[in-house]
Amino acid sequence: MNSNIKITKTTNPKEKPNSDKLGFGKIFTDHMLVMDYIEGQGWLKPEIIPYGPLPMDPSTMVYHYGQAVFEGLKAYNTKDGKVLLFRPEKNFERLNISNERLCIPHINVEDCVEALKVLVELEKEWIPSSEGASLYIRPFIISTDPFLGVHPAKTYKFIIILSPSGAYYPTGINPVKIYVESELVRAVQGGTGFAKTPGNYASSLLAQARAEKLGYVQVLWLDGVEKKYIEEVGAMNVFFKIDGEIITPSLDGSILPGITRDSCIRLLKDWGYKVTERKLSIAEVYEASANGKLDEVFGTGTAAVISPVGELNWKGNVIIIDDNKIGEVSQKLYDTLTGIQFGNVEDKFNWMTEVK
Repeated sequence: MNSNIKITKTTNPKEKPNSDKLGFGKIFTDHMLVMDYIEGQGWLKPEIIPYGPLPMDPSTMVYHYGQAVFEGLKAYNTKDGKVLLFRPEKNFERLNISNERLCIPHINVEDCVEALKVLVELEKEWIPSSEGASLYIRPFIISTDPFLGVHPAKTYKFIIILSPSGAYYPTGINPVKIYVESELVRAVQGGTGFAKTPGNYASSLLAQARAEKLGYVQVLWLDGVEKKYIEEVGAMNVFFKIDGEIITPSLDGSILPGITRDSCIRLLKDWGYKVTERKLSIAEVYEASANGKLDEVFGTGTAAVISPVGELNWKGNVIIIDDNKIGEVSQKLYDTLTGIQFGNVEDKFNWMTEVK
């Protein structure tokens, strides 16, 4: 292990959970990585300490003004005993993009990848071995000044916590029902839509609650100005296969630049598909459906990898996509990406990083 990281091991290790009771985001490992920032000193040396509550003043700025960013990635066990991370440097590079928008000091990408490897190596027994399960990794940064004033903080805390998570599709990868939000908006150009910051997700909760009441599992967001161009599905980027062409909304400043999104685009182009990044209106999608040209719709993200969409509801107009079955492209992307992540498919793009 990296001798530069001080490790304080827990004296009260937790019992490892059964793999069939993992779920997502409910169970956490024994340790976490913590690194503090002090203006004038920069980021201090990281430490690994027992997982536990954070002692924070009630006036701590993050509670009041939301100056915070986060990321999400996974660690995987392979059949031959290796522990792998999927493109971890991209997550920390994206964290710096979010940092810049939220006035948070940049972190060193290479150092953070190495620190993460030390933490995952220490907690490797927590990585589930059951099929499709993984160790979810949540790095985040919060402002920590105890002060009720609206300005960038002078102190911050960078933390990484780990959560063993079960297979996202325990009953198989099945299409989901999506509600198209036509009233509320999540982000606009010039805002924080491209950053991974908690406020983006807080602003999505009302629409999500409305959708769930109608029996839909996710919300498809439209642009915040004209409310006609497609942006994201909940916490995922979204793709449409129309008349053989695969189209995804372009990154114009209001959409999160997903790492799974980028990986899918690279795979699709490698397979010979025409992939186009451009503005795409919801009306165009419905027209394609009416003309029999809407072949597939799917979301992409860290948690689900690929989430096929079988139904869209826009202003009460419901369309069924591909007979509510998973499409050929969605299935191939899911099989290939998860195959690479778990070490069962050739990693021709060198995306995987071995922990040890």
